[in-house]
Order: sequence, then structure tokens, then C-alpha cells
Amino acid sequence: MIRRFISYYKPHKKLFFLDMFCALLVALCDLFYPMIAQEIIDDFVPNRKLRLLLCWSGALLLIYLLKAVLNYIIQYWGHIVGVRMQGDMRRDVFRRLQKLPFSYFDENKTGTIMSRIINDLMDISELAHHGPEDLFLSIVMFIGSFIMLSRINLPLTLIIFAFLPVIIFFAVKMRRSMMRAFTKSREEIAEVNAGLENAISGIRVSRAYTGGAYEAERFDASNQKFMDSRGAAYRVMGWFQSGMTLFTDLLYLVVLLAGGLFYFNGVITIGDFVAYLLYVSMFLKPIRQLIGFFEQYQNGMTGYKRFEELMREAEEPETPGAVDAGRLAGEIDFSRVSFSYESRSGDTEQKMVIHDLSLHIPKGKTVALVGPSGGGKTTLCHLIPRFYEVTAGKISIDGRDITSLTRESLRRNIGMVAQEVFLFTGTIRENIAYGDPDAPDADVVEAAKKANIHDYILSLPDGYDTYVGERGVKLSGGQKQRISIARVFLKNPSILILDEATSALDNATEMMIQQSLETLSQNRTCIVVAHRLSTVKHADEIIVLTDQGITERGSHEELLAKGGMYAALYQYQFRK
Repeated sequence: MIRRFISYYKPHKKLFFLDMFCALLVALCDLFYPMIAQEIIDDFVPNRKLRLLLCWSGALLLIYLLKAVLNYIIQYWGHIVGVRMQGDMRRDVFRRLQKLPFSYFDENKTGTIMSRIINDLMDISELAHHGPEDLFLSIVMFIGSFIMLSRINLPLTLIIFAFLPVIIFFAVKMRRSMMRAFTKSREEIAEVNAGLENAISGIRVSRAYTGGAYEAERFDASNQKFMDSRGAAYRVMGWFQSGMTLFTDLLYLVVLLAGGLFYFNGVITIGDFVAYLLYVSMFLKPIRQLIGFFEQYQNGMTGYKRFEELMREAEEPETPGAVDAGRLAGEIDFSRVSFSYESRSGDTEQKMVIHDLSLHIPKGKTVALVGPSGGGKTTLCHLIPRFYEVTAGKISIDGRDITSLTRESLRRNIGMVAQEVFLFTGTIRENIAYGDPDAPDADVVEAAKKANIHDYILSLPDGYDTYVGERGVKLSGGQKQRISIARVFLKNPSILILDEATSALDNATEMMIQQSLETLSQNRTCIVVAHRLSTVKHADEIIVLTDQGITERGSHEELLAKGGMYAALYQYQFRK
């Protein structure tokens, strides 16, 4: 995992090495200061060497000015490296999400996924910048201060460094506890985000059912879990920081006591003692940096660990040797197709949603799927663009197994209009042209005209540049549906799937949109899923699909004459 994390430095290595070089120069500047102070106290002041005192004071001033410039570079460009690495990771994880199978989104909350992309990577920039820098500076300062301290007095230096194994043992032992605590904290904040996203998305339902108190109670429960887990993480962090602070204070005490005794016995001079105290302060500085590094490391790497988990999720598999479908005619065959949803463990559920189904849909024909809920109508439609893979059997289009076609080229040939229309945040133009962002304005307008939404768009103050709001909240259900129909007109697919496209609309709106759908269906293979049988009367074939499979099939008149399930459903809907 560490190696993969380091690989994100590669595109920004020039800035990274600039940051490290400046950090090295800062460390060297710090190492010079005690040497100059020692000379000033032991030689220049007692011997009244004013010229040397002024010269070396000027040298210190130049060192401090140089440090100021170097620290600016470290703080600014170092953080830029971290931010760019964070951006690269967020880009990679977003692209991975675009390739994950639908089953992943079925079993993971939207808020949890968002938390992995945003919150979990938030501390990465700090770790990416300060982590290597603090570690590098600590090593340089440790080695440099050890050399300088040894030059002043080796026995005293060995006494101080004898504490290091104890400090390292304590830090390593606490690291495991911190990793567990911070991972738990990440998981809980993801649940808080999931609950928040769910509550905001359903705010209208919540208000309608006066569920504010219930939603607040649910949120408080998940929020409390987060606070408890975060509290546990800070408890471990408190033990770590207080322990490390105690060790550094004890080191300082040892220096004061041992150094004082050495001075009383004439082993070191007062200048040596002052220089020693200054170098010990530098020796303690990397220890404090390491304390900060451990906290950053736990925060950053627990987030990166969850990022890695998502990046390891298997993408939608592409069949080896799959070819571009080109433009399909739209003749669809289901050959003994069975399907059941899989759990994350890979085990299929006992009940098959579709079992041993065979069906032929000629090109350019309209086939309607009707029947009770749970019969697999929508699932059947989702199998055609390979949103899910069949458990058994195969689906062919124009005689070609759809698994032999690349997913992208297959889906280019399929247009879908669903009951629940999803409009992206943006303008009407952007939503119509979603499948082809570079489409000419004339094509966008023509698609809108075919969907009978052009005149309405022109009546808006900003026309096609009207902002639709999140999920199209500023538009009515019928308006959103027409925009989604215009989107399919612009895509111009050979296969059209209408999944309850008008069931959520009132009768008047349904009649207007039905005209657009009939125009859209012309010269395309069209599969219509509907509960309102009035919308499927003119289909070339109507198939009654239940959990037992296909129970009836035929034209509207033929099925009415049979007096079976379709006739019963029709009479129920149109009884007076």
C-alpha cells in the first residue's frame, strides 16, 4: 500500500524534490545557529571581538532571511504537491466508479461512497506534503544533532540517545491502536454522510409525512456513533501525545541535570553548555515532528486504505476479444435466460428473478411487457444493456451474443426512458445533449421539437440555458420526462426501452408525452414496460410476464379474446 501511495508522487516529482531540497537547507541552517552561538559566548564576547561579533550576527541575519524564503517555498509549493496528489486520487477513484458494476451501487449507500471520495482523501494532502518532509527533516536533524552533540561531549550524548529505543518502542506500540481507532472513525463519518444525503434527498417526503423528528433521531444516533468513535481515536491520540511529550520533557531534564554536573566538574565550558542546550532543542524538534507525523500518518493512511479498497473493486468485466457493435439493427433474442441477483459475497439468492426465459423480438417492432410487480420486467430490460449479467442462457442482438460486444458500443445503440427521470445539475441544453456534449445547437433544438418541449423552453427567460436545479427540481414531472425523451431523440438509438415512462404523470400530460413516445418509437425496436395498459394497446406484441415466466403473449385483441390475465387486468383498469 505504501508503494502505491508513493507512486502518486511521480507526476509531481520536480516539485517534491524542490520541497525536500528546501527542507534540507532549512535543517542545515538550524544546525549552524548553535555553532555560531557557542563561538559568540566562548570567544567573541569574553575576548571583546566586536568585528567578528558583528560579522557573524550579520551572517545569522542572512541565514534567517534565507530560511524565510525557503519556508515560503516549503509551505506553498509543498502543499501544492499534496493537493495535486489528492486531486489525482480523487480523479482515479471517480473514474473507477464509472466502471463498477451496478451491483456495487445496489449494495453501497451513496453518502458512504461520497465520503470515500471526499472526506477520506481530505487528509491526504497534509500527509503527502508534511509526511516525507517531517520524516526527512527528523532524520537529518537526528544525525546532525548527534554529530554536533558528540563533538561537544560524547558521554552526555550517549546518555541522551539511550532514551531513543524506549521512545521508539512506545510509538510503534501505540501506532496499531491509533490505526484501528481512526479506521473506525472513518467508517462512522461515512455513515453520517450517508444518512445526511438520504435525509436531504428525501426532504419533501419527510416534510409531507412530518417525519422531521424521526429523521433527527436517526441522524442523532449515527452522529453519536461518530462522536464516540472519534472520541476513542482522540483518547488513543492523547495517550500517544502525552507519552511522547513526557519523554521529551524527561530528555530536557536529563540534559539540564547531566550538563550542569559536567559544567561543575569542568568537563564542559559555559559556551559548550549553551550550545548543547540549543542542539538538544533541535534534537527534541524532530521528536515533536515525529509526533505530528504519526497523527498525520494515521489520518492520511486510514483514508488512503479506504481509497485503496474502493480502487480494488472489480470493474465491469469485458469479454476478451469483444468488438465494437457498430450500428445494430435491433433484432433481440433471449435464449433460455435465467437471472438472480448476487450478494457482495458472490452467493446468488435462492429465488430466480427470471428463469429459463426465451423470447424473440423482431427488429423495428414494439413489444410490451405487462404483468404484476416482481415478474422481472424491469430486470429483463436491464439485462439488454448488460447492467447485470445473465446467470444462465444468453441474449443476442442481430444474432451476436451481447457479451461479444464491448459494453460501450452496445449501450450506444440503446436508449432508455424510465419512470424516474434523472436530470443532471446544469442547463436544459446540457441535459438534452448529455450523450453527445458536442452536438450542434440545431440538433439539440430538433430533438426538443420532436419531444414537444421546444416551445416551453423558449418561453423561459434563459431558454436552453435555463438552470434546471438539482435533479431537475425546478421542472414539473412532465417537463423532465420530455427532456429525457429529447435526450434519446438526440442519441438516436436503434433499440428503445420505455420503463414505466408515463406512469407517474397525470392523464393529460401522459397523452401529450405518449405522442412523443410514439414518434420516438418509429423505426426502432421498442420494449415497453407498463402497468397502464392504455399505453400498450397498439404494441405489435404484448407479453404477460409473471414470476412463473411468460404466461400469455399476443396482440391486444388476441389477449382480450383469450380472457386470461391480460383481459382481467384490462377490465379492472377500465371498469366503469
